[in-house]
Amino acid sequence: CKTYVGRPDTDGFRSASMATLGAALCENERPEEAHPVLEASLALKRRYFSDKSILGAQSSLANCLSILGRHDEALVLQRKIYARVVAKLGASDVSTILSGNNLAISMKKLRLYDEATALLCDQLLPAARQSLGPDS
Repeated sequence: CKTYVGRPDTDGFRSASMATLGAALCENERPEEAHPVLEASLALKRRYFSDKSILGAQSSLANCLSILGRHDEALVLQRKIYARVVAKLGASDVSTILSGNNLAISMKKLRLYDEATALLCDQLLPAARQSLGPDS
């Protein structure tokens, strides 16, 4: 079992530290350095942690890819995340709506306006109204 600062792969603090480091690098305009950290964080979560942790790591990685200008890769990942969240939580869950919004943003960056509009108007807006109420 590998250790990092004396902690095994399965240690939650190690996993959280990697995710935090990747996010901090990305937020501080160092996405090239963040990318391998976020990839490692995702690999670790796939081996030892829950689906929710995996989805969070994938979302962070997709955000980093987008910042790096790798919008095609970010879109592929956002599609996977959205499909898994819909399957796991249902269309009206707040997390699903947020994930769908992230997907629409990725679509917009690639000028997929018709697809983004359809997602927002046909799926996300009705789900938001159902989940959060008509005034949201």
